[in-house]
Amino acid sequence: MIEVENLTKTYGERTAVDHVSFAVNKGEILGFLGPNGAGKTTTMRILTGFMPATSGTARVAGFDVAKESMDVRRHIGYLPETPPLYPDMTIESYLDFVARIKNVPAADRARSVTDAMRKTNLEDRRSELIKRLSRGYKQRVGIAQALVHDPDVIILDEPTVGLDPKQIIEVRNLIKGLAGSHTIILSTHILPEVSMTCDRVVIINKGKIAAVDTPQNLTSQLKSGQKIRLEVQAPEAAIRGTLTQVPGVSQVHVEALPSSDRSIVTIETAQGADIRSEIAAKIIASGWRLFELRGVSLSLEDIFLELTTDDASHAQQPVN
Repeated sequence: MIEVENLTKTYGERTAVDHVSFAVNKGEILGFLGPNGAGKTTTMRILTGFMPATSGTARVAGFDVAKESMDVRRHIGYLPETPPLYPDMTIESYLDFVARIKNVPAADRARSVTDAMRKTNLEDRRSELIKRLSRGYKQRVGIAQALVHDPDVIILDEPTVGLDPKQIIEVRNLIKGLAGSHTIILSTHILPEVSMTCDRVVIINKGKIAAVDTPQNLTSQLKSGQKIRLEVQAPEAAIRGTLTQVPGVSQVHVEALPSSDRSIVTIETAQGADIRSEIAAKIIASGWRLFELRGVSLSLEDIFLELTTDDASHAQQPVN
């Protein structure tokens, strides 16, 4: 549904988007994740025809963004970071206005407006002035205007910024409910939004793609090694000295529990090494009491920090 190849945008000597390539399948929710200033919004604006690329190509629903901009816009619904709302209009009149702008046929307009309100749970507020709505409901209206013409693709730029936790959950569930019938790109720097909402994630840093995959595959493929967490009753120095000698152990961190003779031990291992059984055997052979032993999964936040904090090493090929 969306194909982006070597997309580049420069402003003088500054490169905002640097040879970005990715694809989005029909009905998929793709998370476009990166720190502020990474190039997310610039990419979204190019895809929606808001601004031209310096080089590279992008196609939406089979249409070239640069050469067939009007066709692309008919197939896209766009919610920018600040929703384009008219506060003195009611929800229904505003959506009718947007439907007219987007050339929804007159015979279909009322149904399209009603459908958009139904999908965003706004039907019971249709006559309310937009300026009287909460931030969360204004965001719903913004999403409704993006889908009032029933587009194939919906692009949402930071849709939960500024919302309270309850509103975030409501908007998140709304977005998940749109998947399947619409292809969605969700641009965000908020990690839970990606892990809880998206089928796949593109991580972008300083204009370059750092990784493309599912959150689960990123966790398994990009971690440098396994972490093992222990709770054990033994002297700190003895734990550190003994476990460091186990083959495959790269680092041992020991933290004493307050008012206790137990310690929390975090062991970092070499990539691909699963040495939990060896660790357990070593502790038992030493006569220590073992209260807990488990592997620690690398979170999406860990991966994000790993890919976006080391400037020199993280411009890499996407993971497939």
